[in-house]
Amino acid sequence: MIFEEVLFIILLISPFMDEEAMEKVLVLGAQGMLGHDLLECLGERYEVIGLGREDLDITRKEVTRRVIKEISPDVVINAAGYTDVDGCEKTMRKAFAINGEGAKSVAKGCKYSGAKVVYISTDYIFDGGKWSPYSEDDLPNPQNIYGESKLLGERYIEDLLDDYLIIRTQWLYGRHGDNFVETILALAEENERIEVVNDQIGSPTYTVDLSRSILALISKGLKGIFHISNSGSCSWHEFALEIVRLAGIEGLEIVPISSDALNRLAKRPLYSIFNCQRLQKEAGIEMNPWQEALQDYFNHRKG
Repeated sequence: MIFEEVLFIILLISPFMDEEAMEKVLVLGAQGMLGHDLLECLGERYEVIGLGREDLDITRKEVTRRVIKEISPDVVINAAGYTDVDGCEKTMRKAFAINGEGAKSVAKGCKYSGAKVVYISTDYIFDGGKWSPYSEDDLPNPQNIYGESKLLGERYIEDLLDDYLIIRTQWLYGRHGDNFVETILALAEENERIEVVNDQIGSPTYTVDLSRSILALISKGLKGIFHISNSGSCSWHEFALEIVRLAGIEGLEIVPISSDALNRLAKRPLYSIFNCQRLQKEAGIEMNPWQEALQDYFNHRKG
């Protein structure tokens, strides 16, 4: 569906909407892993409209501004992004166009329409050298193009808007898309031995839990930067071990290796655990341990 059709549908149904209707939330990147869960979670409380990449290209500045104006949402969640970390190194212009300038286009559309923006950012804005949990006030120092482009998006939002939420999160997996959990399970079906990095430490984060937290922040009218991840931490190797355990897979050897052994294009932070105390203090949210979140994923997993 192209954006002209989206606008036609909105204009067609708008005269029949109750004047006292609930607040309207526009989710960009609605076809993605997080976007799917945001639509489901927020739809329980708000009128939610979801647009995917085929519906709206956020790098088209005037179109983006016009679509946001016509939809006239109270909140825009920008979950659209170029998240191929190694791909960003090869196509730097695309990374900055979507994650940086695209975020700027959305922010400008929100500014002219009076909407709040929620921008989904990443732990990759940090260099991973702190070795204690990162708080919202820590100085960013991205080590790859993906992190740089997402940080640029943050800067644009801070410069253009007063009413915004910047949500930094990490190690996402969810029910609606490719993710690390499914990759490990697929490898387990075809191999007796797999290698997984053991020197990158972070917090696996379930998109359902993340969506619920975003709902709470919006509902409470909070602003600013929030770090959100499931609690606890592990290496990718430890994460893989827990995945295999919950899946009941036996006889698979999971070999720990270093990040250097993978020889990837983009450098990853070796340590990216978040301090989520602001989330707990201001929103009253205490995130589930990552092990419990992973169990919930398996409880609802199809296949």
